[in-house]
Amino acid sequence: MGAAYFYHLTRRPLEQTLPVLLDKARGAGWRIAVRGAEPDRMAWLDDRLWQGADDSFLAHGLAGGPHDALQPILLTTSAAAANDPVCVMAVHGADISADEVNTLERVCILFDGTDPEAVQRARIQWKTLTNEGCSAQYWSEESGRWEKKAEA
Repeated sequence: MGAAYFYHLTRRPLEQTLPVLLDKARGAGWRIAVRGAEPDRMAWLDDRLWQGADDSFLAHGLAGGPHDALQPILLTTSAAAANDPVCVMAVHGADISADEVNTLERVCILFDGTDPEAVQRARIQWKTLTNEGCSAQYWSEESGRWEKKAEA
């Protein structure tokens, strides 16, 4: 049984935080789907990941290519990722179901703490998932480092 980890981004934007989390997930040997809600925003994120730090490389692909099933990290808007992930990282308000939380190793929900709509969406997701019996943790970086602030 997995868990949902909520990451409240307040100090660093998604394009800086996501590569760190992806690197940790790859270090655990996981295949990952980064799920967004809009294709244009996923294409933008794909560009940012390719422009990452010179000393790191995150092999990944944008869904719709000929080798989606082989990608260790697949950026997609679909709940049915072709790379058979064990971890899903939801960005830009993408939907996550309780079934996914319970069957995957980990679900990460990253949300922009400066966007009131994103914060409200995350609160609804937390309430929905925990009401359905999912294990969840809330992580905040407001102190300058990641700290677990709540667990259900």
